[in-house]
Amino acid sequence: MGHGLLAWLIIGLIAGWVTGKIMKGTGYGVFVDMFVGLVGALFGGYMSSYMGFGGVGEHGMVGSILIAVIGAVVLTALLRLLTMNRRFNF
Repeated sequence: MGHGLLAWLIIGLIAGWVTGKIMKGTGYGVFVDMFVGLVGALFGGYMSSYMGFGGVGEHGMVGSILIAVIGAVVLTALLRLLTMNRRFNF
């Protein structure tokens, strides 16, 4: 069963916040971090389904947050590389 809009906003907010803590350095702000978390959830869900683990909505809230955080970390690293902000530390 998939998540509703409110659940996606919560997942994106949590994923963006956790990604900001993991990646360190300067963040993009609350709303952009949340947006990166949501896009990271989509990216992570796509990669999870592609690798045969199932989509984001199939793992419950905690599994969805974990997949979203992984996707958001990858997305943030790519964003920082593309914007030439090479100061991303793990």
